Amino acid sequence: MNLAGLILKAFGWRLDISVPDYPKCIICVAPHTSNWDFVLGKLAYAAVGRHAGFMMKETWFFWPLGCLFRAIGGIPVPRGAKRGSLTESVVRRFDDSVQLQLAITPEGTRSRTSRWHTGFLHIAYRAEVPIVLGVIDYADKLITIRDTFKATGDAEADLRAVKDYYKNARGKHPEKFTTE
Repeated sequence: MNLAGLILKAFGWRLDISVPDYPKCIICVAPHTSNWDFVLGKLAYAAVGRHAGFMMKETWFFWPLGCLFRAIGGIPVPRGAKRGSLTESVVRRFDDSVQLQLAITPEGTRSRTSRWHTGFLHIAYRAEVPIVLGVIDYADKLITIRDTFKATGDAEADLRAVKDYYKNARGKHPEKFTTE
């Protein structure tokens, strides 16, 4: 067991990560109700010897954190005024990469929201990469990545299916999570 696995075990967390180690994929992670989700997710993936990049709002990419986040795979996401299509730029990144595993929280916030973002579905469909479904369940202290989802191009139906998958997950702050 590596250091990341030992840290998780010391804090009582268990892992069930059984999806194939796809060279390219999107890792859909929910619920996202705490900044600790990021730490736990990075540790869990590292514990099984994998590395995933991640998307995070650009306001976190100030010096010196910006350098650190980019070094560990961070992609800044602009807020407010659009500077081109984020979806297009991520699809291009997948097209240009031999290996890219990218973690995305479809809620896009740690606050309660029923309006999940569909960009990850559009990216997966256009880049022709699988979506692996990751759950950080604080009630059971269990991080699972067991199932793969294939985007169909019908973002509304796909999002409903993804939300249904997460309906029983419990975040650190359960009151901040909904799949409605």
